[in-house]
Amino acid sequence: MPELPDVTVYVERLRALTVGKPVEGIRIASPFVLRTVSPSPKDVTGAIVETVERMGKRIVIGVDGDRYIVIHLMIAGRLRWKPRGEKVPGKVGLAAFDFPNGTLVFTEASPKKRASLHIVAGRAGLADFDRGGLDVFTATAAEFGDRLRSERHTVKRALTDPTLFDGIGNAYSDEILHAAKQAPFRMTNAMTDDEVARLHRASIETLVTWTDRMRAEVGDGFPDKVTAFRPEMAVHGKFGKPCPVCGTPVQRIIYADNEANYCPTCQTEGRLLADRGLSRLLKEDWPRSLEELEERRKPSVSDTAAKAGLGKKPRSR
Repeated sequence: MPELPDVTVYVERLRALTVGKPVEGIRIASPFVLRTVSPSPKDVTGAIVETVERMGKRIVIGVDGDRYIVIHLMIAGRLRWKPRGEKVPGKVGLAAFDFPNGTLVFTEASPKKRASLHIVAGRAGLADFDRGGLDVFTATAAEFGDRLRSERHTVKRALTDPTLFDGIGNAYSDEILHAAKQAPFRMTNAMTDDEVARLHRASIETLVTWTDRMRAEVGDGFPDKVTAFRPEMAVHGKFGKPCPVCGTPVQRIIYADNEANYCPTCQTEGRLLADRGLSRLLKEDWPRSLEELEERRKPSVSDTAAKAGLGKKPRSR
């Protein structure tokens, strides 16, 4: 899912390309994407774009008449800036927004159709999309800590909860926790003030670094290659690859539709984490450390002999 750095750059480039220009038309290609009926796409045709802003992971295009086009990309939604009048792609196309200088194409590479488009009237209607997450850039360390500890969760879950923190998802929570040298499943109510302050600093520094990096990559163009898996990331999507800090193989826990990626040496004092289901299944057989895991991976004498063809009974004739 595009997160704060990705959405921020989307917003900045859309602001540069569309503010002051009329929405010449909105073409809806998928009946699933438009979630509101009033105002309708025809109602905002000809309206001038006044603002483009980020609301959590949503992109909000404000047009005259106090109306707002709200785009939520979800996991597989993407935006692309194309020549004016570009045809909407057949299989993945959701909608197209035509402007005098180009067309914004909205796609989703998933059959689940989770991405959405809303058109609402007034700030009151727009407020319904505000999840209330704290802006880590403007919050003090104390405010960050109060929000973090307001509910008893794992720190990974707390960072990715849009009602607690603004714009952070699965990918950048992994990177933030690695930068802060903290375990993803540590309970928030057990964290010390020093740990909270370190997590706050890591959140700001990680999000700023990645936003700046994406700005530099896009330049005066448009972010056409938004992905949650980037080669420069430290741990997210790097299972089995060496941690860039210590060289330890990155580990992961897969749960539901998400995963947590972490470095055992940097973040968990060498311990391997297990999800509840797997822990209950394996019980004492779950390896507790990297050393134990490596020992279990070593072939036994009998395995080595079997591979060499030794110890087999002669075939009867």
